[in-house]
Amino acid sequence: MARNALETFIERARAAWGPLTSELAAECRQGLEQLVRASPSEHWLAQLHRDRPLSQELYRDPDHGFVLLAHAEPGGLYRPPHDHGRAWVIYAVQDGESEMGTYARVAQPDGQVRLVKRNATRVGAGQAQVYLPGDIHDTRCGPSPALLFRFTERDLKVEDRQEHRVTRYVERDGAWTTGA
Repeated sequence: MARNALETFIERARAAWGPLTSELAAECRQGLEQLVRASPSEHWLAQLHRDRPLSQELYRDPDHGFVLLAHAEPGGLYRPPHDHGRAWVIYAVQDGESEMGTYARVAQPDGQVRLVKRNATRVGAGQAQVYLPGDIHDTRCGPSPALLFRFTERDLKVEDRQEHRVTRYVERDGAWTTGA
């Protein structure tokens, strides 16, 4: 029986799953890039384009715990710098574009923490970006709405709300810093 692109991605991720390695991250990124290039006529993808959910879980693996979500974002939506705690994450753009910036966390001489922006990458339809544990990034949807997929190696709601391992940064006096 023919599988759709979503089923193919899930099967591929499950077959490759194990401890985080360069090979696993590359395999999942490549699989996600194939997934976002799926035909918009596939029922599950056509439904996402029709419904444009702010967040919809597409798959949660019962054995390995990884999660695949879809996010329809309005043009210009900005998500400030944050990390994902112990988790690694892959963002992929199915439709539209997103700019994703990366940051380093630097302690100032006075002990204050500030973020230093490394770069910003335009991620267009069919492309994916990997963030490893501890990586700090922000996202800004392009001028038009976009459909993004987020693949996480664990449930980020647990990582954030229950275990309090996700760090979100705030802007103070023109610099990004911790909320404390």
